[in-house]
Amino acid sequence: MASPSTRYRISVTPIEKDGHQCTGRCTIELEHRASRDLMRLLESAPRTAGLSGDERATLVVATQLLRDIVQRHADTDGHALAAISAQVLPALDALEQLPSSR
Repeated sequence: MASPSTRYRISVTPIEKDGHQCTGRCTIELEHRASRDLMRLLESAPRTAGLSGDERATLVVATQLLRDIVQRHADTDGHALAAISAQVLPALDALEQLPSSR
């Protein structure tokens, strides 16, 4: 049985030097089916020494996106991500275990 998942629409929009959003075609949007609830992961992510709140949120989301993509292709013979999954997945585990600050 497939694991439960949630679809997310992720947007990346650069901010201009004056603090306003850019104009024209500058937003990148993608959809991702996550194996874990990103909102719950963000809520439960501990403060990490040396990281700002934005950096911590980016790390949580990016780690989960990469984990989902690598796991989706880890068992596909000949796929580039299958070849590196044995190195990438433990590294992502280590990122999730960074010591928290108090």
